[in-house]
Amino acid sequence: MTDQARKAEYFRALHVAGKPLVLLNIWDAGSAKTVAAAGAKAIATGSWSVANANGFSDGERMPLALAIENLRRIVAATDLPVTIDLESGYGDASEAVGENIAVAIDAGAIGCNLEDSFPANGKLRETADQAARIRHARRKADAANIRFFINARTDIFFQRPPGQHDDAMIVQAIERAHAYAEAGADGLFAPGLANVILIARLVEASPLPVNIMVGDGSPSLRELAERGVERISHGPGPYLKAMKALEEAARVAHA
Repeated sequence: MTDQARKAEYFRALHVAGKPLVLLNIWDAGSAKTVAAAGAKAIATGSWSVANANGFSDGERMPLALAIENLRRIVAATDLPVTIDLESGYGDASEAVGENIAVAIDAGAIGCNLEDSFPANGKLRETADQAARIRHARRKADAANIRFFINARTDIFFQRPPGQHDDAMIVQAIERAHAYAEAGADGLFAPGLANVILIARLVEASPLPVNIMVGDGSPSLRELAERGVERISHGPGPYLKAMKALEEAARVAHA
């Protein structure tokens, strides 16, 4: 078994109901080393943070080649498993998504996030279309002989404000979770969902481990663990806090 394959197995085993994997999303090799030194068990990039740190907006506006080169530097900077946020896979065609997954694996990634929305406008793709994209990604990952973790992100909960989230949206998310699981996904990422009751319903019915992104107004880590969430992400929060601290230091320096 290669080192990358071992890291993939280790990463997969970190998803435990009641004891979720906590990922403080990073954006470059320096932030990866800092988070690793603080006791992280794995490293995860966040596309928003990576893009902004390199002068781009989120939504696949950062060139894929640059994102992959950034990934290579991160992988080289840490012994921890690294999963990359690949947004919507940088391609509409399923075959293109599969090829890009292969490129990420070649750069050292052991997992990725893969969104089910269009980067241009945030609208949801048809479930069957996204399942086909996941299926191609799974085939490419399996061909590399590592248990690459495909974290299927559903953007259902970005379609309406949090106060309008309801059971009907949970039903939609569960339907997508089943389709994505059948296509070969390993996890379900539901950013935007913050209602702890709805989170519990999703966790109970999902065939995949559920990943929740925390932020202002989110349930606590303890609450999420008690509901069976297996993975917790921080999204752009760490980058924004770091940039705020830098701005404050600059203001003092230039006062």
